[in-house]
Amino acid sequence: MLKHEIKFRVRYGETDQMKYVYYGNYAQYFELGRVEWLRNLGVSYKNMEEQGVMLPVINLNIDYIKPAKYDDLLTLKTTLVKMPSVKIEFKFEIFNEQEELLTKGYTSLVFIDIKRNRPTRAPEYILEKLEGLL
Repeated sequence: MLKHEIKFRVRYGETDQMKYVYYGNYAQYFELGRVEWLRNLGVSYKNMEEQGVMLPVINLNIDYIKPAKYDDLLTLKTTLVKMPSVKIEFKFEIFNEQEELLTKGYTSLVFIDIKRNRPTRAPEYILEKLEGLL
């Protein structure tokens, strides 16, 4: 489906004693991918929350294939799995500069109406933007 790609460099504070990226940081990398995927679509996560919708993660899966290391330049590919409804799902792939696949992941998030604290349909403005691209 719809993909977006970003590059970033591993910072020292993201690594463990072996200079490998600490496993818990991959969830933050995936968040970076999701936020930038939305921004690339023309949607600000901040504005979405200001309009009363939030997106908590309800599922996170990560497959660690090879370690990323301090100072590596990584490419994060974020792909929308399917048209969102009440949920939105993404898959992620992280590659090093040699284009080796290091990590694969998946997240599902649910659209929540902040005032009611209940699941809600994806905002219409997101669906409209996606319909023009899919």
